[in-house]
Amino acid sequence: MISSNNPLLEVKFEQLPESLRTAAGRVGWTALMPVQARVIPYMLNGRDVMIQARTGSGKTGAFLLPMLERLDPKCNHCQALILVPTRELARQVWQEAEILCGDMGLRTVAVYGGVGYKAQMEALHRGAHIIVGTPGRVLDHLLKRTLVLEHLEMLIFDEADRMLSMGFYPDMKKLQRYLPARKLNICMFSATFPTHVLHTAHEFIRKPEFLSLSQDHIHVTDTEHVFYNVPGMDKDRSLVRLIEIENPASAIIFCNTKATVHYVTTVLQRFGYDADELTADLSQREREQVLERVRQGNLRFLVATDIAARGLDIPELSHVVQYDLPEDFEAYIHRAGRTGRAGASGTAISLVSGVEKFQIKRIAKRYSIDLQEQPLPSDADVEAIVTERVTTLLEARLRDRDKLKAERSRRFVTLARSLVESEEELDVIAMLLDDYYQQVLHAPLIPPDDAPRRKLDRSDGSGKRRRDSRRH
Repeated sequence: MISSNNPLLEVKFEQLPESLRTAAGRVGWTALMPVQARVIPYMLNGRDVMIQARTGSGKTGAFLLPMLERLDPKCNHCQALILVPTRELARQVWQEAEILCGDMGLRTVAVYGGVGYKAQMEALHRGAHIIVGTPGRVLDHLLKRTLVLEHLEMLIFDEADRMLSMGFYPDMKKLQRYLPARKLNICMFSATFPTHVLHTAHEFIRKPEFLSLSQDHIHVTDTEHVFYNVPGMDKDRSLVRLIEIENPASAIIFCNTKATVHYVTTVLQRFGYDADELTADLSQREREQVLERVRQGNLRFLVATDIAARGLDIPELSHVVQYDLPEDFEAYIHRAGRTGRAGASGTAISLVSGVEKFQIKRIAKRYSIDLQEQPLPSDADVEAIVTERVTTLLEARLRDRDKLKAERSRRFVTLARSLVESEEELDVIAMLLDDYYQQVLHAPLIPPDDAPRRKLDRSDGSGKRRRDSRRH
């Protein structure tokens, strides 16, 4: 990743081509948002860029508006492919594309999983210039030959960090085989660029330029600092909901006392997460076992006190979670500084309740930290995200089944239909989906050979998860 050697000046609304101003007027835009002013000149010039921009920053317009100038309505083939992490975002981007591009003769279609193929196939058959979709469903259409990409000119990855956290990396790599061998204009938008996102970006973009909207100059933001105001008696469940939403590649969870460390570790293990604890109470042998798993990248969640974690260096740590705010302000910097290393970005999350909100704001003020308060995810938010993930995983698994396995599965079609139709049997289906989700998303990557006896039993063997589905 490099900053631009030949940076382009920002563009003003009145400097846009007339077709772009007209399209923007249809949605009531009279000025450009910062991400649009910065990115549009690069996309109009066909330059490959990675753009750090948060949701709600106006990035959708930043990649849709240039398509009006660069795509040919007379060529009835897919010329722009926009990959997104969820069906909800696919619908949102598609709706905006319909408004911005529809009157210019550019046809758009949204394709995503969890719904039937018929309507999508009909739209693709009519000819769509812009396709917005999740990687898994786009791959399905490529396999069915209902979509071909030989005329593709632009490839956009929207919310790439979320796309990878949803488990789309294997589908993205398979989809890459269907891209034209010639040069494409590829752009990647992401709120953060942790190590696994950077690695993935370089697998698709040969020499990307990097644009950050977080400061007045182009650079990599090291760490994003956020906090959640949580009920004091619901902190443990709040942590679980955040883990499901964030799906961290790796994290240290800091607590102030050994008792809290043990409690949080137990909660995470009982929920099926790959977690272990590190406190001064452990024997030297137990500490070394835990630390070795951390160094090898085989432990996903380490719960620790400040004393136990002192001197611990994990180069590719994606998240730091402060379950308890530290008593001393400087400790916040030491904790948060364990992520966002080696040129990558990370996320520092703090759970605060009551008067702690004033304490963390004082910390942010003292150290000039750009601290963002985020709304705590609800159970409904978690349900929506795990539904998207499990749909992605199951559809990918279905694609990988050969004809013999598909024939074998037919034995259970009648049973599946009866379970779905019976209200009393829905718990059976929910149990199977939950077990599958836990095994694939949250089981240990490599179970320890000699885990301490005090630890709770957890899934191993059959629950082992492939490294690429979490790391990318």
